[in-house]
Amino acid sequence: MAQVTFRINGFTYMVSCDDGQEEHLTRMAGEVEKRISSIKAIGGQSGEARLLMLAALLLADEVHDLTKARDQAAAVPPPEPASPERRARLRRLAARAEEIAADITGA
Repeated sequence: MAQVTFRINGFTYMVSCDDGQEEHLTRMAGEVEKRISSIKAIGGQSGEARLLMLAALLLADEVHDLTKARDQAAAVPPPEPASPERRARLRRLAARAEEIAADITGA
């Protein structure tokens, strides 16, 4: 088991993680630090627990938005296959577009 040491809001934390997950954990700590820095930039200094709580809420809000977007994307039914008539019409349109393109470039 690996140990990672990182700083958040000037405080040092040591956390254990699975071997190979050190870089990931360090990046996640950086994300928390980024949220704390943005909170401090707009609201000034606050207590450590309050800053961590607000950073956690910001991260939870981002997870909520991403989950909602993913769920909405998954709820969209896949398009139905085109009918033979529609495929034939698309082929005719593509052929006509190629003819027009050839006329323009050959003119």
